[in-house]
Amino acid sequence: MTQHGFRRYVAIGDSFSEGYGDLREDGTLRGWADFVALGLARASTETVSYANLAIRGRKLLPILDEQLDRAIAMGPDLVSFNGGGNDIMRPRVSIDGVADRLDGAVDRLRAGGAHVLLLSGANPSAHIPMGSLLARRGEQLAQTVRVRYPREGVTFVDNWADRTLADLRYWSVDRLHLNALGHARVASNVLTALDVPVPDEWGIDDVAAAPPGPRQRRTAAYYREHVLPWIGRRLTGRSSGDGREPKIAQLQPVDTRG
Repeated sequence: MTQHGFRRYVAIGDSFSEGYGDLREDGTLRGWADFVALGLARASTETVSYANLAIRGRKLLPILDEQLDRAIAMGPDLVSFNGGGNDIMRPRVSIDGVADRLDGAVDRLRAGGAHVLLLSGANPSAHIPMGSLLARRGEQLAQTVRVRYPREGVTFVDNWADRTLADLRYWSVDRLHLNALGHARVASNVLTALDVPVPDEWGIDDVAAAPPGPRQRRTAAYYREHVLPWIGRRLTGRSSGDGREPKIAQLQPVDTRG
């Protein structure tokens, strides 16, 4: 076994787990789950394999329908799961219903033999239009989950409560998705919760100790490039993830060089 006991790691979820907002130089997505896989591999004496089935724009039910059984079939010993963020941005949502579906998914993953990493997303509400509604619903969901977790076989990582992540320096240009710094901090939160060393070269503590970044105005260009397309997709029933396939559809050995 590896030092931490995990050799097969699968991530499921939406854009948060896919890594949206953290682009490599070649245009491919990285993200916190990739960072976590790297941290696990570097802390291991054996090969760690990783798959990422997450697809942007997915609400919770499609995540469960499309990704859950596929993940369990890979025989993972660790599964990270985040969902519900797209649900709470819709006009109507049952917070208890979202939490109940999360519970059901966790139960199925545990029955399949995996340790479950259940994550709340970071809080973007200070930077986006109608942020107060998202803040209220997000806190309701986070609080509902907090009273149920952690429990045996489940590690709950409460990124919503991480006040440092609220700073604009951690967010991409659309202000709804984390950038590379934000994804690295989430990965640090996850590895710390698993008692796995966080690589020093990520500079997590140094970034957090720096002065907060300045607030930025939401300009007409911001609404044109980011808000209006999102509204258009909602009105027409489309998703940014329509037609997309998972970025790492099968378990692959993690390259510890990063």
